[in-house]
Amino acid sequence: MVGTYQAIRKSIGVLALCLVLATGQAMAAGAGELDREIAQIKADVAALSQTLFDLEESVLHPADTQVAVFLAMKDREGLALDAVELYVDGSPVSSRLYTDQERESLRQGSIQRLYIGNLPHGSHELKAVLTARSANDRFIRREVRHQFRKRPGESRIQMTLDAAAPDYEPVVSFQEWK
Repeated sequence: MVGTYQAIRKSIGVLALCLVLATGQAMAAGAGELDREIAQIKADVAALSQTLFDLEESVLHPADTQVAVFLAMKDREGLALDAVELYVDGSPVSSRLYTDQERESLRQGSIQRLYIGNLPHGSHELKAVLTARSANDRFIRREVRHQFRKRPGESRIQMTLDAAAPDYEPVVSFQEWK
């Protein structure tokens, strides 16, 4: 992988050198030809840049070890979410303070991605610390934990918040998607 990455970087350097050389040659050939050559070189550089980005993504986030955590709300009127802190195996991985627009989006049924990262195969613990205001104007702070086993392939975990009337006591459930 590293060899491919270096080869792509060298190719970009060669293309830049070709651009300089082509510019000198194109001045003699005419401005129209120069514009076409520059456009072609720009297209080549853009294609190489995309290839490099794809390669970096596959190295940094291989699908076999990828874990994503999502948030959804079941009872959309019971809680106004203020913040979520997410920990994996005791290490903080995500922290979010919610704006009015984000709260409204969750109320309308959106699912929010809280975290995407890589974990080795095996057992792990997900911990979430939630702060919210309930529909009956109480301040709520909850800490919930979920044990899961990372298996080969992509893993997705949905954390769903529910706070039904009359007490609006929050209940957090986890669902693992395959």
